[in-house]
Amino acid sequence: MLGQAIWWGSITLETLLLVRGLQGRLLARFPVFYVYILFVWLQSLLRFFIYHARPQLYLPVYWITEYSGVLIGCAVVFEIYRVALAAYPGTARMARNLLAFVFVMASTKELVETWNNPHWWSATTTIEFERALRTVQSLAIIALVALFLFYAIPFGRNLRGILLGYGLFVGISVIQLTFVTNTASRFNRFWAHVSPGSYLMVLGLWALHLWSYAPNPEPKRAVRLEEQYQRIAAATGQRLREGRAYLAKVVGS
Repeated sequence: MLGQAIWWGSITLETLLLVRGLQGRLLARFPVFYVYILFVWLQSLLRFFIYHARPQLYLPVYWITEYSGVLIGCAVVFEIYRVALAAYPGTARMARNLLAFVFVMASTKELVETWNNPHWWSATTTIEFERALRTVQSLAIIALVALFLFYAIPFGRNLRGILLGYGLFVGISVIQLTFVTNTASRFNRFWAHVSPGSYLMVLGLWALHLWSYAPNPEPKRAVRLEEQYQRIAAATGQRLREGRAYLAKVVGS
């Protein structure tokens, strides 16, 4: 009974988020985030239908949608960085490149291991893949929050809501994927209610913070983030040129 109430409550809040996103013209400002909400909404309905109409197909559908959701979640983290660092294009470019490198390395490692596993559809393989990418997502969110706190950059209401909600969701997911096993235990039964319940709370946070559009406020003091990026980029470029010159000298000698 409690599980059904949480499930229907999540569907209702997801629908509300999509409607308010359309009415408040937030879809164009956070397109990836709303694609993620739409995907989760459709995923829930698809799993419900398959479970009752074609139960023999439920496990393949479940794991395919689970993989897809993790990958779309990575795109949500990129969008958070895009919106948060819109006023700092150089820093945003460096952050995107670093995030892309880390995500590609983590996903490639897990995909290679999955490909070599004859039971790639198993729960254990999927959990390892999801845990790796969720961990990278959580570290990326922590790094962004630390950066904004260090430079006293304020978060707008919309961005703060997405960041708080998704950060909470990812953090709980990492804990669950790390400590929950496939064996039956009181801890696993406890998390069977905590996980969907926490997602319901995340949806509530998003609904409150994304009811209408709110731009990111200007910092109260000058932020020299871009100047520091330019100095780092110039120093890195100088070292690269020196390295190429040295390599050319060695090859030519």
